[in-house]
Amino acid sequence: MEFISQGVYRPLKLRELARTMKIPEEEYGGFRRTVRSMLRDGLLVKIKRGRLGLPDKLNLVVGNLVSIKNGYGFVVPEDRGEDVYVKAEDIGTALHGDKVVVRLYGRRSGPTREGAVIKILKRARTNLVGTYHQGKFFNFVKPDDHRIKRDIYIAPLNSKEAHEGQKVLVSLEEWIDPHLGPEGKIVEVLGYPDDPGMDILTLIKDYGLPLSFTEEVEKEVEELPQKIGKKELERRLDFRNKNCFTIDPFDAKDHDDAVSLERKANGNYLLGVHIADVSYYVKENSILDREALKRGNSIYLVDRVIPMLPERLSNDLCSLKPHRNRLTFSCLLELDPDGELVKYQIVESVIRSKAKLDYDEVQRFFDAGESTARLKGLEDDLLEMKKLSQKLLAKRIAKGSLDFDLPEAKVILGKDGKVQEIFEVARLESHRLIEEFMLLANQTVAKHVSRLGMPFLYRVHEEPDTEKMQAFSDFVATLSYSFKFSGKIRPKKIQRFLKSVEGKPEEELINELLLRSLKKACYQPENIGHFGLAFAHYTHFTSPIRRYPDLLVHRLLKEIENKKYTFERQNQLLHRLPKIGEITSQIERLADEVERESIRIKQIEYMGDKLGEEYEGLISGVVPFGFFVRLDNLLAEGLVRVSSLEDDYYIYDEKRHRWVGRHNKKIFKLGDRVKVLVVRVDKEEKEIDFVVVNNKFYPSFKRKKRGRKNIKKTKR
Repeated sequence: MEFISQGVYRPLKLRELARTMKIPEEEYGGFRRTVRSMLRDGLLVKIKRGRLGLPDKLNLVVGNLVSIKNGYGFVVPEDRGEDVYVKAEDIGTALHGDKVVVRLYGRRSGPTREGAVIKILKRARTNLVGTYHQGKFFNFVKPDDHRIKRDIYIAPLNSKEAHEGQKVLVSLEEWIDPHLGPEGKIVEVLGYPDDPGMDILTLIKDYGLPLSFTEEVEKEVEELPQKIGKKELERRLDFRNKNCFTIDPFDAKDHDDAVSLERKANGNYLLGVHIADVSYYVKENSILDREALKRGNSIYLVDRVIPMLPERLSNDLCSLKPHRNRLTFSCLLELDPDGELVKYQIVESVIRSKAKLDYDEVQRFFDAGESTARLKGLEDDLLEMKKLSQKLLAKRIAKGSLDFDLPEAKVILGKDGKVQEIFEVARLESHRLIEEFMLLANQTVAKHVSRLGMPFLYRVHEEPDTEKMQAFSDFVATLSYSFKFSGKIRPKKIQRFLKSVEGKPEEELINELLLRSLKKACYQPENIGHFGLAFAHYTHFTSPIRRYPDLLVHRLLKEIENKKYTFERQNQLLHRLPKIGEITSQIERLADEVERESIRIKQIEYMGDKLGEEYEGLISGVVPFGFFVRLDNLLAEGLVRVSSLEDDYYIYDEKRHRWVGRHNKKIFKLGDRVKVLVVRVDKEEKEIDFVVVNNKFYPSFKRKKRGRKNIKKTKR
C-alpha cells in the first residue's frame, strides 16, 4: 500500500509490480495471494490489461450499496468518506448490501458525489425470499425485498414443485448482464403467506439466519460436564452464601448477570457484578467457539430467539438460575459513600443466586413498597442498590455521558402466533439500576487492561462528523431551537442541548435524529474511547451468553490473570482482534436491523383489522409526497399522502420540514401531534396509510372511537 501510494507509481501488472518491489521468486506465491485478497477486499482495483492501482487514485470508490425502494441508491464508502449517489440505470446488477466499486463522474445538483457501479466485489447475499408465480410463458419469483426491482426467472427444472403464491427461498445464480433478468433456483419451499409464523420465518430465511445448530456443535455441547468438579469450585472465590440475584425482563430465559451489594465496616459499598463464566465451557477454536463467532450474538425476534449458543448452555449450564451452583467471573467494586471507585478486583468465582427477579416486580417494590415471595430477604439490598445506582447515574451525567430514552415497542403474541397486544416499554428505575452497575463493570475492566498495555477488544464510539452535526444544527433551527458549536464537539455540549428540549413536544424526535447523526459504536483493538458515554475506556464484559466480544474479553482476562498472555499470544491477537471486531460489529448491526423489522412486521399485522379506527401520533418524517406519523404507544408508523389533504392546496417546505396550506395556512411539521384514521394496510408492501381526521372531508370511512380495550397503556 505504501509503495502504490507513492506519487511516482503508475499502474502495473502483478508480475511487473513484484519485480519492481523486488519480491524474491520463492515469495511470489504468497505475494500473489496477498494481492488477490486485497482485490477481493477492495483495497486495490484492477483496471485495463490487469494493471493494479488504488481506488481513490483512479477516481473510484469502494463501499456498500444501500438501495432505495424507488430504484436508485447510495454507496457508503469503506473509508467513511462522502456517500456516492447512484442512479437506478447505473446500479447494473448490484443488489442492496453488495460490496461494489463505483466510478465517480461528477457531482449532481445536491452536495453528494455521483457515480456508476462498475464492479461487484462481494454479494451481500445469494439467497433471497420471494413469492413464486407461474406466468404464461415462464415462471418467476418476485423478491419480498422491494429494494430489488427485478423478478428472478425460474426454469421448470429448478422450481422444486412450488405452487402459485407460495413463499420460497431462491438461490441467485451468477448475474452479469443488467439487460437480462437474473436467474435462480428454488432451494426451499416455505409455504403460503398466511401460514402461522410465515412472516417471521421468511424474515429469518431472507437474512440467512440459522434456525438450528449443526450435529457437530450439538455433539460437542452434549459432552460438556453437567456437574462442576470439586477442585474447580475450591479454586474460585466463593459467593454462594452472599445475596446474589438476577434482575431481567419477565420473559427472559438466559440470565448472564447477577448483582450483590454489601456495606463494609468503613462505610463503603462492595458491589459485586457476577457474570456467567461461558469461557469455562466454550474453549477457543472449538467447533462451538467457531459457531459462536460466526453467529456473533443472539438475535431477539418477536416470537423466538436465535441464540449465539445452544440452549443447553444459554438456558441451563451458563444461565444464573436461582439455587444452582454457577461458575462466574466477578468484578468486585469498592465504592465510597459518594459512589467513587476506591479499588476493584476481577476474579473467577462461583455463586448461587438467591432469586430470579424481574424489572416490573422490583419497580413495584420501589414505587409502593410491594414485596413478593421472591423478594423476601432482599428488600434492604434493593433499596441500597437504588441509592447507589442513582449516585452513579448522577456522576456519569455530570461528566457529560449521553442518556437517550427512545421509545421501544413490546409485542405480545398469543399461542396461535397472532398479536395480542403492543405497547411502549417504559424505562424504569429498576432498568437503570442494572444499567449503571453493568456500565461501571465494563468501564473498570477496560481501564484495568488498558493500564497493562496488552492487545484487547474495546467497545468504542467515535466522535461525530462535523458535517452531520452541522446538518443536525440546521435541522433543529427549523424547529426554533439553537444548537451551535465551534471546534471540537463535546458530549457535555450535546447533553446540555438535550436537557433544553426535555419535556417539549419535539423531544422524542430530536433525540432520535441526534442519535442518527452520531456514529455507531463498534468493537476494535484500538482504544479511542466512547464518545456517547464520555468514557475514556470501555469494553463489553457483562453478556457472554449473547455476545461474542464479552466471551473473548473473559478469555483474555483469564490469560492475563494466569500469566498465559505470552509474547506469541500477543502477536497472534494483534492479527486476530481487528477481524473479530469487524465481524462482530457487522453482525450486531444486522441483528439490530432484523429485530426492528420483526417488530415492524407484527405492527403491520396488528393494524390489518384496524381500518377506520382513529389514533393519535407524532409527525416523524416529512417527505415530498406527504408525511409519516408514528402512533402513540403502538409506535407503528404510517404515511399521510399529501393527495389526501383535500381542504387546501399544500406546498412542500423542504428546508423547514413541513407542509403549508396555501390559503388556510395550516401547517403539518415535524414533531406536530395529529389525529389520524387508518385507511390502508398492505402487509405485502409493508405499508400503512393514514388520513388526517377531518369530518368534513372523510365521510366514506366509518370511524370507531378507540377505547382502552384496543391498546393497553400499561407501563412496563
